[in-house]
Amino acid sequence: MKTSANELYGSPKREISVILPVRNEALHLVDAVNAILTQDFLGSLEVILAVGPSVDSTEQIARGLALADPRVVVVANPSGRTAAGLNIAVKKSQYSIIVRVDGHAEIPSNYLSLVLETLTQTGAVNVGGVMAAVGKSLFERSVARAMRSPLGVGASRFHTGGVAGEVDTVYLGAFRKEALLAVGGFDERFTRAQDWELNHRLRVAGGSIFFDPRLVVTYRPRASVSALARQYFEYGRWRRVVSRHHEGTINYRYLAPPFTVLVSILSLLGGFLISTILLVPALIYALFILVASLLIGKSIGEVISLPLILLTMHICWGMGFLTSPKSLVQ
Repeated sequence: MKTSANELYGSPKREISVILPVRNEALHLVDAVNAILTQDFLGSLEVILAVGPSVDSTEQIARGLALADPRVVVVANPSGRTAAGLNIAVKKSQYSIIVRVDGHAEIPSNYLSLVLETLTQTGAVNVGGVMAAVGKSLFERSVARAMRSPLGVGASRFHTGGVAGEVDTVYLGAFRKEALLAVGGFDERFTRAQDWELNHRLRVAGGSIFFDPRLVVTYRPRASVSALARQYFEYGRWRRVVSRHHEGTINYRYLAPPFTVLVSILSLLGGFLISTILLVPALIYALFILVASLLIGKSIGEVISLPLILLTMHICWGMGFLTSPKSLVQ
């Protein structure tokens, strides 16, 4: 049975700690932090940067931001792992609302005000909104189109938008600190999918996760095929880990990519080794990719780019899921 966080902890106070685990974020960090510091939120605010070992100037930029504004605090995240950085930042925080933001994301000026409003009105322990992918180059714009389409990533509301309501998980998240600490914070064994895994534990503990489409966060997609492939391979790999540790958390949306990979491989092998009629499933999938590209793309360049992007996202996620070793998390 779900319990209102307002009943357990009282109405949220006007105090927010924004936490960012950052590593190799020199390109976007200044914009991300400035978007937080220029909020219309009227209340106590701090920004905690958990800085991991970086090969660029991320640490120097972070310390410069802290010198320029006393609301910015820098803490070290020696391992560089996202979950560890988040827990370090939560431990350092002094306020009762924890808002997660990534170093390559930007929040609109009313984001924190909406977070406070939504937490108060819904009694949720975590609220979040839309992962609004926006690219600059042709490739990034095409990836953004795929990420915001159900034909690219499925029908999760935090990707495609939708009506407000309770969901299984949200992008980034704004948490009641008491609820977050009560379930043990982020599980540091998880390199990826730590947000999904945490939201599952919050729901099991009786809390609700709420999606509000007004909470729109600008997300910068990967800039190359290789980076996109690594990202989606890791997504699939770690989503399988979550499904192993929490039974009943997998559904047809998550099984579609690995099923597509298996069917396509068997179709191609059978078509070339046994009979060409067995190529039909692979050809149907290829046709789906082409039609999806035509439907998603808004320019000739995007339509041309999207087949490779969609294939990369689907196949790499599926391969990651299928090859995920049990040794990742014991």
